[in-house]
Amino acid sequence: MRLLAFDTATPATVVGVRRADGGVVERRDDPEPGTRPHHTSALLTLADAALTAAGITYDELERVAVGVGPGGFTGLRIGVSTARALAQSLDVPLVGISSLRALAAGGPAGEPVLAVLDARRGEAFVAAYENGAEIVAPRVVRPEELPALAARQDGRAWVAVGDGALRFAQELERGGAVVPARDDPAHRIGAAAVCGLAAGAPDVGRDAVVPDYLRVPDAEITRRARTP
Repeated sequence: MRLLAFDTATPATVVGVRRADGGVVERRDDPEPGTRPHHTSALLTLADAALTAAGITYDELERVAVGVGPGGFTGLRIGVSTARALAQSLDVPLVGISSLRALAAGGPAGEPVLAVLDARRGEAFVAAYENGAEIVAPRVVRPEELPALAARQDGRAWVAVGDGALRFAQELERGGAVVPARDDPAHRIGAAAVCGLAAGAPDVGRDAVVPDYLRVPDAEITRRARTP
């Protein structure tokens, strides 16, 4: 299946094109720490580049897929709205992929994985997967909750991946989790994982693909605070 998939849940803009033979071409933008994401300017540019490298035109795509989060409000809004517009204009199915599941899918093969994304506000988005099955559904947690989530009773250890795993490594390791080195690619959402999940995802209809924020966006909190 020829498809275009991308994820903008984290500061990185990740784009993948899956060819009919299953091969994946990835193009990505990873901003320097502390700098703003480039989702708006980079997303379609990276998509064009990935399609060109894969030798596929937009008209040849059979599916569009997008990471629906959880993650940053602005990034998810940009990613989902762009994906919906592309799928509609190309008249192809659109599928949504959990960004935490995509992160876990790029982790060590055969290992139980805790996918942890930095949710800002001193919190983390977390989900757990083992042998492809979801063990802990996506949720928002405080750092002090992570040791209990990371604890296992079967002698094995969770492998914790993601920028949240790096930020809260001390709490995760206190619970027994293993956090790979900072430069390990398992900490990044990869196009191969997003494309692989997208190829097998059911078509639920474009209108059903919406961002999974998991909590109220900062802008809505501010609006509520200002409303008498």
